[in-house]
Amino acid sequence: MNSAKQDFGTFVFITLILVVIVAGASQGLLLPLLSIWLEQRGVSPQMNALNSAALYLGVFGTMFFIERPVRRYGFQPVILVGIVLVIAATLSFSFTHTLWIWFLLRLLVGIGDSALHYATQLWIVSNSPPERRGRNISLYGMAYGVGFSIGPLAIGLQHYGAAVPLVSMNVLFLIVLFMVLRLRNESPPGANDAKSSLVRENRFLQVYRLAWFPLIPAFLYGYMEASMNGNFPVYGLRLGLTSGEISYLLPLIGAGSLILQLPLGIWSDKVGRKPILMLSGVVGAAAFLAVPLAGINTWMIGALFLLAGGAIGSFYSLGLAYAADLLPKTILPTANVIASVHFSVASLIGPNAGGWLLQHVSLASFFTIMGSVYIVFAAAGFRYRPAPLSKELRG
Repeated sequence: MNSAKQDFGTFVFITLILVVIVAGASQGLLLPLLSIWLEQRGVSPQMNALNSAALYLGVFGTMFFIERPVRRYGFQPVILVGIVLVIAATLSFSFTHTLWIWFLLRLLVGIGDSALHYATQLWIVSNSPPERRGRNISLYGMAYGVGFSIGPLAIGLQHYGAAVPLVSMNVLFLIVLFMVLRLRNESPPGANDAKSSLVRENRFLQVYRLAWFPLIPAFLYGYMEASMNGNFPVYGLRLGLTSGEISYLLPLIGAGSLILQLPLGIWSDKVGRKPILMLSGVVGAAAFLAVPLAGINTWMIGALFLLAGGAIGSFYSLGLAYAADLLPKTILPTANVIASVHFSVASLIGPNAGGWLLQHVSLASFFTIMGSVYIVFAAAGFRYRPAPLSKELRG
């Protein structure tokens, strides 16, 4: 048992982090590259966006069935299948220009991405010791952010041939695939024991009863990310900012997340997840509420975005770590599914809610609501007390 923990802390952990970096880079490359190709072919922006949505539909749909194969077959096979799906679908984009086939290929990429992310995320969370769980899951979040940020850099490789960016990304996937093949397969704790069968029918209710507060951050992070990417450009243009100013302001949220993700994770290991989440929510709320006061001062907006991104950027990973602190490992896979569904639903709600506020209420209302939801979350933390475990879940 001790050697397994040590192995997880070395080669296994490094391999999983590399898988996440490459997966993030692949997604960061595919989204803009395929949009550029469709734009160059004269496809309308609306059809371009509809085609892009297939990836997210794949991610969302996978969450409703991914738990069962992970419990039955273990982490490694699911990661391998996810990698193979992404490689096969990505290579196929170069061989056809038919839009409906591209839609199906993006759907497959979403399914593959979702599978490997779910399995790597759960493998890390369920095997990390409590005193290092925040650090490890924060490194997971940072790995995806780094990968997603460097992915678009491969667009420049088109100079050597249109398919070169995709081929180069798949070479990286092949490298991590061979690394994953060297791992010893593991299953989620309690995947096959009697205790797991006791919670099969009511595991979702059990997770919500025990950990409703730690699952809210996944929703709030998805709402923030999708709203800012989808609505801030409209806010900025109507306020009087240029498209160039908007283009360098938005990435500052991600930059803030990369800067503070690991420190907050380590801090949460020492002082507890709940106070860090509550404090981060208050800081993020203050930053978002102050944005309308900054007017068109780009330096001030940029500083507030860095602060907000740093505070809120760890919400998803810290929420998962907190859930892992509270839940029996037998139902931890269900908590990961719920967090992913929360994130996906919020990603769909965010841009639509923000667009409605900008059109029917006011520009400032967009950030007023954004900040207010984090204040409500922090206030809910004062009332949250983890419910006691039922007899069948108690160790």
